[in-house]
Amino acid sequence: MKILVKILLFCGFFPLSLYGQSTEDRLQAEFVFEVRAELSAPEVIGESSDGIRQAIPITGGDFSGPDIQGVVLQGGADYQTTRSDGVTEVHAVYMIRTNDGALINVVNDGIIVPGENGSAPYIRTTPRFKAPLGKYEWLNKTVFLSNLVVKPERPGMVFVRVYKVL
Repeated sequence: MKILVKILLFCGFFPLSLYGQSTEDRLQAEFVFEVRAELSAPEVIGESSDGIRQAIPITGGDFSGPDIQGVVLQGGADYQTTRSDGVTEVHAVYMIRTNDGALINVVNDGIIVPGENGSAPYIRTTPRFKAPLGKYEWLNKTVFLSNLVVKPERPGMVFVRVYKVL
């Protein structure tokens, strides 16, 4: 195996940073936009072999960032399964429309881990976008991470801050 790695390194297939040879391999992220999604009451599906399932309809909202703005379309949902260990798996599917009319499909998967001893829950997701070719096709070619925030003063909304992994 070591010989194969040396050959691949010599041929330029793998950068040295993959093997701890450099400190420049740390991930960095850049803010892209924030989604402010409006939600209606959860529809409890019930117990399944995976856990307790529910769907939370997405009824609208908006999003904005330095290079992209628009609205969240009604009709999507956040499908959630709460496992026996208390972790909730999320799978949100919805559409956004940019201010210049581009329709973009969003699929956002992640987890919610309850906080302990009064701490905030750990909520992280990995949104994927299906954007039309042209101005927004960069969304199809980038890895994104996001965190979700629920604000008590804004019931019925979730705030999703999306970051591009550099």
